Amino acid sequence: MRTLALASVVTGLALAAPCTAPPPPEAPVVAPAGRDAALWALLDDYVQWQMEESPVWASQQGDERWNDRLADSSPQAEARRARAVDGFLARLNGMDSASFGPADTVDAALLRRELELSVEGRRFHPEQYVLDARWGPQIELPSMHRQLSFLKPRHYSDYAARLEAIPTAIDQAIAQMRLGLKAGRVPPRAAVAGAAEQCDALADARFAREPETSPFYEPYLALPQDDPSAARAREAIAGGVTPAFARLATFVREEYEPNCRAAIGASDGVDGLPAYEHALRQHTTLDLTADEIHRTGLAEVARIRAEMMEVIRRSDFKPPAGADEAATFRAFIEGIRTDPRFHAGSPGELVERYQALCKRIDAELPRLFRVLPRLPYGVREMPQIMAPASPNAYYLNGSLESGVAGTFIVNTYRLDQRPTYEMIALALHEAVPGHHFQIALAQEASGVHRFRTLLGYTAFVEGWALYAESLGLEMGETPRAAGGHGFFEDPYDDFGRLTYEMWRACRLVVDTGIHAKGWSRRQAIDYLLANSALSPHNIEREVDRYIGWPGQACGYKIGELAIRRLRRESEAALGEGFDLRAFHDVVLSAGALPLDVLEQRVNRWVAEQRPEPSAH
Repeated sequence: MRTLALASVVTGLALAAPCTAPPPPEAPVVAPAGRDAALWALLDDYVQWQMEESPVWASQQGDERWNDRLADSSPQAEARRARAVDGFLARLNGMDSASFGPADTVDAALLRRELELSVEGRRFHPEQYVLDARWGPQIELPSMHRQLSFLKPRHYSDYAARLEAIPTAIDQAIAQMRLGLKAGRVPPRAAVAGAAEQCDALADARFAREPETSPFYEPYLALPQDDPSAARAREAIAGGVTPAFARLATFVREEYEPNCRAAIGASDGVDGLPAYEHALRQHTTLDLTADEIHRTGLAEVARIRAEMMEVIRRSDFKPPAGADEAATFRAFIEGIRTDPRFHAGSPGELVERYQALCKRIDAELPRLFRVLPRLPYGVREMPQIMAPASPNAYYLNGSLESGVAGTFIVNTYRLDQRPTYEMIALALHEAVPGHHFQIALAQEASGVHRFRTLLGYTAFVEGWALYAESLGLEMGETPRAAGGHGFFEDPYDDFGRLTYEMWRACRLVVDTGIHAKGWSRRQAIDYLLANSALSPHNIEREVDRYIGWPGQACGYKIGELAIRRLRRESEAALGEGFDLRAFHDVVLSAGALPLDVLEQRVNRWVAEQRPEPSAH
């Protein structure tokens, strides 16, 4: 799942807005008792500003005040955003924090972190990095409707207005990439490869003749052909959207990709190592150096490798005669990568197996959590235009406010590269109790400012989802506490769990290797091939993802290690008084947090659980 902290939302892919008058602001909300009125008002203004600057994101959160718009990515808009961030920071710096209560102190610290990260990152011009083969208008825009509400006639006309805005959005995206080319600020060519072909697929001449066959028309398939909004959408697709993606394809193929850099490391880019160090701080929420993260990864790889060997011995695999541990490991992973018993027979079968698995997991959740999300989720097949360059799965968050369920998206492209022994870990990560569970609970959090419900720190969001994979050990009829392996009783499923954990440990080594230590693409691929059971196709796609998204891959393992440590320390401190369900609720009930803030929160909870010492 691709996540951004709230202050970074508008500096990712920004898309152009039609010229319409803004709606009137909502009436100001009075601060609750015990909260600082000035800080509460600042948080109100900041959230409203974020929504207005990211109108599609606002719609996804149920705020429809800008429902007919896309965002503005012009240089003028970027300058306007920079001034707004400086203004918010000045207001925050001007406040007297001496009277802040605990909640105000935390909110002020989080807002300061968001604003200062935005100011610090401004010099690296993230708005000039518009697309690669895994991210960009050719990925976001065709799937935009999947997270939008279509419950009223207005929703269809609003979406038609957004379709009409796409040509301007594409032209602004091209303009930003040209600014990047001029400054030498371009992604590695390896990350962009395939993006032109994705644009070609959206520019198919058939869509100009038959716009109802375009993926952009999907929301209107439920309407009569003569519906005014449907007719408006067809005209927008035929006359605007399709030619716009043809322009984008030509630009990427002829002008952009040939001038992207051959070097793959972020430290080889125009902004050098400081840009990578900033990305590490943003995604891990900690001040860790690349060397520290690399060493942590190497240690985790060694630990997990030993656990993998134990699982291999528990399986029915017969190692080659005289094979040492390294040869046994190689033979095992080569065998399971090609064994047909570990592959679904059809796309429909794979999706149905995930659906059944998720229902099994749902029934286990009350044993591990007191608070469950109200928002439901579903399992859907990944659109084929995205599948070749995409990972095994991802999650799209929904919203109770907008009437959209969360969605676990499953990749069915090349089934021989989607082994079924990974399914349990993947479902736990992307759906429940991973991304859907955590994000839905954050949206539904009570007693906090809405600002807190919208944060999405990678180390927390992805760290929690990786931790959630291990919770499969505590489910089923024979959980770990009873001496069993939970949902991973089958050794091959357990090896799938470990290979997913190994994958995230390898990311610490590979990401820092690529971006700070001069590793080649081949070196990164070979490291993952040697240490995980991921399929070769997935490994290549993953390495290209790390090349194109520096630092993000480090958030998973760093976050999971922090949550695991906090659980161990809480168990040790509370002994028999430790309540796992209460621990999970404390971790999740305040929204996504930076890891240092999460640690403070858990430590306060532990102190509150300890009985008062007896008086003598």
